[in-house]
Amino acid sequence: MPGNRTGVIMTVWDRPEPPNRLVPLDRERIVAAAIALADEDGLDAVSVRKVAARLGAGPMRLYGYIATKDELFDLMVDEIYSEILPAEQPGDWREALRVLAHRTRQTALRHNWLADLLGGRPALGPNALAVTEATLAALDGLADIDTVMRAVETVSAYFTGAIRREVANLRAERATGLSKQDWQRASGPHVTRMLATGRFPALARAVYDGTDVDAETSFATGLEWVLDAIAAKLTPPRA
Repeated sequence: MPGNRTGVIMTVWDRPEPPNRLVPLDRERIVAAAIALADEDGLDAVSVRKVAARLGAGPMRLYGYIATKDELFDLMVDEIYSEILPAEQPGDWREALRVLAHRTRQTALRHNWLADLLGGRPALGPNALAVTEATLAALDGLADIDTVMRAVETVSAYFTGAIRREVANLRAERATGLSKQDWQRASGPHVTRMLATGRFPALARAVYDGTDVDAETSFATGLEWVLDAIAAKLTPPRA
């Protein structure tokens, strides 16, 4: 992310685009091509050279629009945030956080590479900022700003971890050719032998007595528990 002599960071959104040449090119086309590559083969498939080839342009031309690969990722993430932003403001804080979590999960399932870029430093693009604004606005006035920020961070930490786990499982299925059920059947004899030793009684109860649920149910249940905990923090104590 280039800076200037004052030390102020100039983001990719602050820099103007260069004029067009023979092959039409702009950041919108570059980002669309990069997202298509990532959707097909993951982030490792995204490079300036491959994006340029997909657009029929020379790689050096792209550097007039993006300075680094990280900037390209920033633009890709912000474009995807447009899919997370709800069309209408949810009715209350709980629904707003629920919608944020579910829409982020649904978007990551369409674009698995997003799971690799969730978390870390806040996204600064206009779509990401709009998502953050809508989320904070839903909690405005319910508590002091520090409590509100911790609430949003807690939900974000939950769905980021849950999404990464789910995407990791999907990638394992594609890499091995084994579904969750196939993998359980294949590893069943080993697990049965280990549990028969009596060394893992709590795990044995979970395996034999626990209810196996799908990823969506697991995600929704865990999210509601997190929201219940946040509700307790947002509820003022009785006088």
